[in-house]
Amino acid sequence: MKKLLIATGNQGKIREYKEIFKQLKLPIKLTSLKELGIKEKAKETGKTFRENAIIKAKLFSKLSNLPTLSDDAGIEIDYLKGEPGVKSRRWLGYELTDEEIINIALKKLEGVPKKKRSARLRAVIGLNFPPSKKIYTFEGALKGFIAEKPISKRLKGYPFRSIFIPFGDKKYLGQLNIVAHRKKAVEKSLPIIKKYLC
Repeated sequence: MKKLLIATGNQGKIREYKEIFKQLKLPIKLTSLKELGIKEKAKETGKTFRENAIIKAKLFSKLSNLPTLSDDAGIEIDYLKGEPGVKSRRWLGYELTDEEIINIALKKLEGVPKKKRSARLRAVIGLNFPPSKKIYTFEGALKGFIAEKPISKRLKGYPFRSIFIPFGDKKYLGQLNIVAHRKKAVEKSLPIIKKYLC
């Protein structure tokens, strides 16, 4: 069984990708940076999710010499002209906690009516298969809106799931047992993944 490195230090993402690949029934063994003892961090200097996904795929496939899946993801709030976007975790210019992100989003939207609170969760994955240097990228998105108040449930590393409600649902994303925008990106990448790993 061939290995695929999930290039993230976020254990929540690792669990999510394991669930995605389990649902897709792909005969691939997932491994992590932690399991490989890789402690380097990528400098996410890109201006888009795609650019950051490429930066991470290049770095970690080189360090591991393994097929590598990286991603960059965040939320774009229409009323805030797409903020925070690629700066979701560093919205104010420094590393924010989950609670700080939730509070900032709600404060910026205070008094804004529901019809103007639309947003989308967006994820771009980058794939590299050494020795090739080509990076493949695929995007997935989930549309919805920002609620006026958060639910009490928190999923570490995923602050927006406590305030984001997908269109067509009454429940918050954090209350729904779905893997959404990342799974959409992976599904688009299946022909390439199967070509190299299955």
